[in-house]
Amino acid sequence: MIAIVYPQFYGVGGIARYLDSFLSNLPPDHPQVYLITGDENRVARSYSGVEIIHIPFTSSRFNLFTWGLQVRNLLTSMYADGKIQWINLHFPPLIPGLFLPLHIPVVLTAHTTYLGMSGRFYETQHFESQWSKTSLAIKSWMERRIFGLASKVITLTEQSRQEVLSYGFKGPITVIPNGADVKRFTPDANVKKDIDVLFCGRIEFRKGSRPMVEVCRQLIAKKPDIRIVIVGYGDDDVWVNDALTAHSENVLLTGKVPFSETIDFYNRSRIYVSTSYYEGLPGTCLEAMAMELPAVVWDFLFYRGLVVEGSTGYLAAPNDFSAMTDKVLSLLVHPDIATEMGKKGRILLESEYSWSKLARDVLDVFSKEDNP
Repeated sequence: MIAIVYPQFYGVGGIARYLDSFLSNLPPDHPQVYLITGDENRVARSYSGVEIIHIPFTSSRFNLFTWGLQVRNLLTSMYADGKIQWINLHFPPLIPGLFLPLHIPVVLTAHTTYLGMSGRFYETQHFESQWSKTSLAIKSWMERRIFGLASKVITLTEQSRQEVLSYGFKGPITVIPNGADVKRFTPDANVKKDIDVLFCGRIEFRKGSRPMVEVCRQLIAKKPDIRIVIVGYGDDDVWVNDALTAHSENVLLTGKVPFSETIDFYNRSRIYVSTSYYEGLPGTCLEAMAMELPAVVWDFLFYRGLVVEGSTGYLAAPNDFSAMTDKVLSLLVHPDIATEMGKKGRILLESEYSWSKLARDVLDVFSKEDNP
């Protein structure tokens, strides 16, 4: 019996999509699950054997404190009544985790850490942190406190595992990747491919918004008739829009797109490209590969095992714009190779990154013998 805690379940972020996929693919014999979340942007959703409990929420730091206190009281009552044996906290955000009851076992799913999101995990810092040193020090303290409350940690990649270890966590860490719902993300051969290159994700510094623009410019310079679509929005989208205004004939920026409509863009695209500097494990890359798109990305640890050089896509050294551009163009010139890579990517997703498998892997963490 598990209580999942996450305030923004009805958002469009990666954790919201992760939880929706996890809950949609729970095996028939799964234990009772309670999802404790906010009601912001609430839509009708239901999952077999899952009770959704709403506590009023608005996206503000102050409300995260009051929401976290209400969750603490609810969890304490549910545990005393024998309704739950475990809490499964997903972060970020961090604040709700500060108020978790100390006497209830916690499995923490750490999708990202501020060590990674600030660009400090790698020796070469590829982007400037949006947070001040003081802010990062506070966030680091909060993370360490939450790690101290956790009995176990789930991370999405080996990179995330190393980040957690750097905080001094001594308990068991299980790497279980994010996945794609391969039943939902299935390519349609009847859809016309009228997009050469697809970028999809949050438009932010750490997600590589500025290098994305440079790659677009170089692709257009070498292939003037190229068709590029950028699906997403974020803190840097005004700058990106302004920077690409002169290339409106080649580049379409969609802005915010409902999750349900992204499948159409994958279907219409030939290649998925990402210039992101930091991710947990990017859901858009997983979805694109499930839709049989080869992926061209920077060579970071969080992509290892997913984007396999020469098999499911290509890796380019971070900020080697010429190499990334050439790899993308080579796939456009050789569509047979792109098609073969796409098929291999789909096979990999079905075997290793399918939520029907991953949901069981997650549940296994709660039932291992080292549980209290």
